Amino acid sequence: MKVKRYVIMLAVLFFCPSLFALTGREIIEKSDALPEPNTGETTVLMFIHKGGRVLEKEFEGIAKKFPNNEEKMLISFVRPTRIKLLTHSHKNSDDDQWLRLSSGRIKRIAATEKDKPFVHSHFYYEDLQSRDIDEYDYQYIGDGQAAGFSCYKVESVKKGGQKVYDKSILYVRKSDYFIVRIDLYRKGVFDKYLVNYDIKKVSGILTPFRSVMYKADGSGNTELKLKSVKYNIGISSFKFNKEALR
Repeated sequence: MKVKRYVIMLAVLFFCPSLFALTGREIIEKSDALPEPNTGETTVLMFIHKGGRVLEKEFEGIAKKFPNNEEKMLISFVRPTRIKLLTHSHKNSDDDQWLRLSSGRIKRIAATEKDKPFVHSHFYYEDLQSRDIDEYDYQYIGDGQAAGFSCYKVESVKKGGQKVYDKSILYVRKSDYFIVRIDLYRKGVFDKYLVNYDIKKVSGILTPFRSVMYKADGSGNTELKLKSVKYNIGISSFKFNKEALR
């Protein structure tokens, strides 16, 4: 009797692996559950590659988590311009963004402008917002390789609302559920893809020290390189008020 049960168990394991497979939603939940900092401070080099030319910029960023699942982030360029971008991310409503131009004028980024390039880079304003996993449906679509790692491939489709991307393919590293690549689609067309490189742990937080946003047609890319990063440090909440843009 014991032998029969053992044979049945083996049959289930070998011929019905889908019974134990993770769903797309479960994979993303594991990724979303990875440790995150309550605050962060970074210095970043930006290299914009277009038409055989390279434009270099440098900015400092600070971010902080707030009650009710809100997050706030301030990007301040130190060269070649003094542009600033303030983002307030909300759980159940559209994010708010304000841009301080080099002239000193402060402009609110409208929902219809979320697909505009940020400082002439290959990042859109929407790329600089947080992502609420409950706003998308997920489906595991197979395995793949990205950035040299074995990954789960998960298709993410927006449930509704006004968003730049209607679909994305997430490459989730099998070893730790960190997302190493994202393929981004607009109106069903493959538009861009982001790849995270040189991933290290800083204060227990998985951190890519180099990220590149590539145009799918090969027309250019924007590279971000971390010069420095600090997590869970004291950052005053007042630094995320609109007055901080002045």
